[in-house]
Amino acid sequence: MTTLLISQTNGSAHATPAGHAERQERIEAATKALTHPRFDPLRREAAGPGDLELAELVHSPMVMDTIRTTRPAEGIGQIDADTFVSAKSLDASATALGGVLRGIEAVILGEAQNAFILARPPGHHAERDRSMGFCLVNTIAIAARQAQRLYGAERVAIIDFDVHHGNGTQDIFSDDASVFYASSHQMPLYPGTGAPHERGVGNIVNAALLAGSGGAEMRAAYKEQILPALDNFAPDLILVSAGFDAERRDPLAQLEWVGHDFAWLTGKLMDIAERRCSNRLVSMLEGGYDLGGLASGVSAHVGMLLTGEAGPDYDD
Repeated sequence: MTTLLISQTNGSAHATPAGHAERQERIEAATKALTHPRFDPLRREAAGPGDLELAELVHSPMVMDTIRTTRPAEGIGQIDADTFVSAKSLDASATALGGVLRGIEAVILGEAQNAFILARPPGHHAERDRSMGFCLVNTIAIAARQAQRLYGAERVAIIDFDVHHGNGTQDIFSDDASVFYASSHQMPLYPGTGAPHERGVGNIVNAALLAGSGGAEMRAAYKEQILPALDNFAPDLILVSAGFDAERRDPLAQLEWVGHDFAWLTGKLMDIAERRCSNRLVSMLEGGYDLGGLASGVSAHVGMLLTGEAGPDYDD
């Protein structure tokens, strides 16, 4: 078995205003990075459309209603100060959802050891009742619930290493002990949630990191807080909200991570996936807004998923 890379071919259907941080060039930069010969062993598929009616597994009807009423016949509509919807944005959202559902199917059925979904728009800020923070629907939350419904994955873990707290995912699952959510994120920073005392029904772990703290503080937070809690949860499936905006070049945050930090963290999650759920790990892109930083982070993350190894300066 190998790593399955599922790529979205219609990401440009989701248009954002000129100069917006969340743009199609992000997908292009990551795609180019994954053409390096070291990624030749990847199994590659194109994402097919998922059923956006599944959004009601985790969202109130008003979320899709708002998207549809705001969506213009042409041009770009605005949901909030940061969040935009264009005429064909839902087409891109559908393939983002289809991609992660296909990744889950592949790892559950044993077709791949793990999977990475390269798609946009991101989703982890979308709450039960509203789209926000560049996110229309919470793709990974929908996928988690569908994995429980279709495959009997009773205990699903979502690990979120985007530099911004996944307030939407936490909001959706804060009272659901069958889903474990852990986030490492810069704080204070948008959206202002994610304090360590926010623990849901004991299923939420938030590791708040200070600007400039770097990879050492991240590793300590995972070793001391997130990894033991994840291991104790004993998930049937691990999903990853993989944001690469903690990378040192990102314009929206200052956590100063480098490629080997992403590789280290990926390897630790893989260790628990091997021990607890037969390697069933599915990761999907969230943030990352410097194109070079995004390419570096994606390369480190996918390289570790594929080979289980990092470069010579890898620090365990």
